[in-house]
This record gives sequence, C-alpha cells and structure tokens, in this order.
Amino acid sequence: MWMRRDRLLVTLALAAVFSADVYFVLLPKLREKYPGDGCTCPNVSQGGQAPQRPPNSSLVTGDSMEGLGVSAPGEAGGKVWASKLERLFAHPLYNIRSPDLGHDEVLLQPEELMGYYKRKVSRWERHQKFYKVVAAVTNISLPDQEVIFDPEVSWLKFHMGINKYALYSREDPNIERLLQDMLNTKVINADYTQDEKALKGSCDCSQVVKPSGHHLKLTLKLLDFGKAMFKPMRQERDHETPEDFFYFVDFQRHNAEIAAFHLDRILDFRRVPPVAGRRINVTGDILYTTHNEDLRSVFFTSPANNTCFFAKCLYMCKTEYAVCGKPDNLEGSMSAYLPGLSIAPRISIPNPWIRSYTFTGREEWEVNPFYCDTIKQLYPYNSGNRLLNIIDMAILDFLTGNMDRHHYEIFTKFGDDGFPLHIDNARGFGKHSHDEMSILAPLTQCCIIKRSTLLRLKLLSQEEFRLSDVMRESLGRDALRPILSEPHLQALDRRLLRVLRAVHKCVRKLGEAGVVAVDFVESRTATARPAGSR
Repeated sequence: MWMRRDRLLVTLALAAVFSADVYFVLLPKLREKYPGDGCTCPNVSQGGQAPQRPPNSSLVTGDSMEGLGVSAPGEAGGKVWASKLERLFAHPLYNIRSPDLGHDEVLLQPEELMGYYKRKVSRWERHQKFYKVVAAVTNISLPDQEVIFDPEVSWLKFHMGINKYALYSREDPNIERLLQDMLNTKVINADYTQDEKALKGSCDCSQVVKPSGHHLKLTLKLLDFGKAMFKPMRQERDHETPEDFFYFVDFQRHNAEIAAFHLDRILDFRRVPPVAGRRINVTGDILYTTHNEDLRSVFFTSPANNTCFFAKCLYMCKTEYAVCGKPDNLEGSMSAYLPGLSIAPRISIPNPWIRSYTFTGREEWEVNPFYCDTIKQLYPYNSGNRLLNIIDMAILDFLTGNMDRHHYEIFTKFGDDGFPLHIDNARGFGKHSHDEMSILAPLTQCCIIKRSTLLRLKLLSQEEFRLSDVMRESLGRDALRPILSEPHLQALDRRLLRVLRAVHKCVRKLGEAGVVAVDFVESRTATARPAGSR
C-alpha cells in the first residue's frame, strides 16, 4: 500500500514538473516562434508572401489604425484611388501637421544662400574665360559652357527647404522638378568628387577597407549650376552579391541609390537627398567637359570599341575595374548635392552599431546583448531623438540590406536635435534571398521605436498599401525603370514583417509604454493630394 502511495506521489510530482516546464518554458518559445492570432505580425511563408491581415488590426494596444484615419479599401478622403501610392500619400499619417519653423530651424536663409551661389557663379565665369584664353593659345577648341543661374531653379529651392526635421517637406512639389532637372539638364562639367581628390591618386593596397575615394563616382555640374553625384552602373539588376563577399568589399549599385531615395520617402523619413536615374554619354558628358587632366588620362577604348574609364586610385587603375559605355551610353544614379560645407557644415559621427571592418574582428554590440543599456547612458543618445533616429536609420538599412552604415552625418546648425542624413546607400539591395537580422540590432537591443514609424510600417504591411506595390509604382516613374527586380520588391514585404515581429516581441516583454515613443501631434484633415505634391 505504501509502495502504491509512493508511486502515486512520484507520478504526481513528475507530472507537476512536466506541466511547469511546458507552461513556463516550452509555450513561451512556441508563442514567440508561432505568434498565431495573438500577434498582428503574420508569419512569413516559405515563398516570402505574407498571409492577408485584418484590414484595421493594430499592434499597439488601444490605438487602432481606424482611429488614425484608415479608410475602407479603395477609398481615402472620400475618393476612389486608382493608384496605391497616391492613396498612401493622402492618408492622415502622411498629413501630420509639421511644427511652425523658426529662424534657427531652417538650415539656410534665402539672402545668404543667394549671395553664396552668386559668388560661385562669378568664379566659374572667371575660370571659363581663363580656359578659353589658354585654349586659344594652344589651338584647342572648347565647347561654350555658359551657366544659366536662375533664383527659381529646383536645386536652389531644395536647399532652401532643408530644415531641422527633414530635407524636404511632404508638400514640396519642387522635388519632382529636381528629379526631372537632374534627368534632362545638360552636363557642363565633370570632375572627381572631393574625397577622391583628397587621395591624390595614392592608396594603401594593404587596407582591407579602402577609402571612400576609391569608388568610381563623379561630380557632374549642370547647365543651371546644379550639381549631382553620378554613380555608374556596376552590377546587373538580377545579380545577387556572391555569398563569399564581405559587406565592405561589396559592389556599389546605382539602382540601390535610386531605390533608397524612394523607400525613404515612402517611409516618410525624407532624409535621403533626391536621386534620379540617367543615361549619359561618356564622351560628350564627361571626357569633353572635364578640365581635370587626371580624369582625362584614365579614358581608353576597349577591345569591343566601347569608351571606358576607371578610378585614379592606384589599385583600381586596371582595365578590369573600368566602367564602359555601350559604346558611349552609360546609366547611373544622379544624387542631388547638399549645400556646400562652407555654408552648411556637417559633422560625421561613428555609428554606435558600427561593424568590424576586418576579416575576423567583432564589435561589442555583436557579443553583448545589453550593449544598448550602455549607449543609452552616453551623450548624445541619453536624451532627445538621436537614438530613435538611429533606429529609423537601422530599419531603412534592414529593408534595403545595407550593412555598410559605419558613420552618419548631421548638420551642425541643428546641434543635438538634428536628424541623421541617410546618405550613401549604394551597398543596399545586394541580396534578396537573405535577411541580415544583425542590421536590426539597434531596434532589437534597445526595444524602442517612434510611434509614427511603427504606424507607417503597419500601414505598409496591409494589403491596400503593400510596401512592394507602392515601391514598384514609385520606382516606375524613374527613367531607368525597372529599378529593382521582382525578388527584391518581394523581399521588402518579408523584411517589413520581420521588423513588426521584432517590435511585437519588445512590446510583449516591456509593454507598449516602454517601447513606443510618441513623437507627433494630431494629423490634419485628410485631403486628396496627388503623389507629386509630397
């Protein structure tokens, strides 16, 4: 009898231990891996497609999307939309009232900007007269490159619109003008970029990470005196970065620069300078317009009778690294220049989540899961929006697959309250078949996110505003379309859901109040505006 009782007690004890193990250990892991109906971030199927979500489901408790102005499918502001992109930009989340700008919240005042560029034009005209005199003495003919300076040109309006909160406003119609001007305006001068000039043609071949000047990019001056950075096509759109490539030796892709601008605008960050695709004539737009003898010296004709050129850095001065036209036509990205450093100084700051640019090294954040606790105690991440802005940048980089965000820049005028510029995105969109979760470390380790960012991400995960659809439509307006291959567009949807799942995990662990930071005021009355006015 006592033996039976002992066996019964042992059985009950084992059953209790097993039940506790299932409830406290196994079930939480299963809920985390398979959120089910309790998570508004649906799982991604093996094919990369997400199952449809309820139209107005909300990740944030007590704050439904319907309460923020999500209309029934097919309607927004009482209008039926044929375009998902236009409907997206008419949504209240994209019509949030911006703060009234004070004098110190605008980067440049019109009078100082006009005076600065008038001096630049005068200097250009003096140099042109000098070149003509020299050309006449040496019996060389130079094309007439008279600059047309108009106070109403699009690039000047773009510079005037930069403020403390973004590079341009949602309502600025000038951005579309600027994209068209970079596409169509005549090129009057070509030169190396300033960082490449700083190398003076000599580079240390023993460096694992090469200086930024070794990448082949040029400064193109346009007839309206605007400037754009030209990055030529180096990789076909349907090619993926080889698995054995380190992120710091990956190709720089012109289409990644274009796509990053459109994605940044769709996410409503507005921190990537406008970028447009363009086909140029290598001979007419570069060789015949440059006054830089170093640039002239790297041109040659390939065995296929194509005009080619390469970077002047010594280890890149090989024909196999060259960029070639077909025979003279070459496509690339045109990124609008920001105001000059002498009038609008910027400071470059190391990214707290910088990667180890060596073959074997690892940074602290890669081995310390509590790394963000230290960052939160450090200036300038211990107050203000700087850390939240870094997380915005990490989300953009994760969606594009860009692992090369080693520094970020801010305008010094705005001090600690300034936003980080999302520039140099050419190493994104290299692998559509792989999601690099380590890029999301700022979000997963810090577990904070702006409310506005979260709500827009949720909106873009819905069927009627699907991210891949609005990106496809937006990129379809570029002259070099298609900009991204279909697998890259589908990868955006998959990665977006991964971001939302990461936020959901943080909310379950810390609660909504500890994760979601309120960062905007109420939206304006939803009005129907064309996408071109964003």
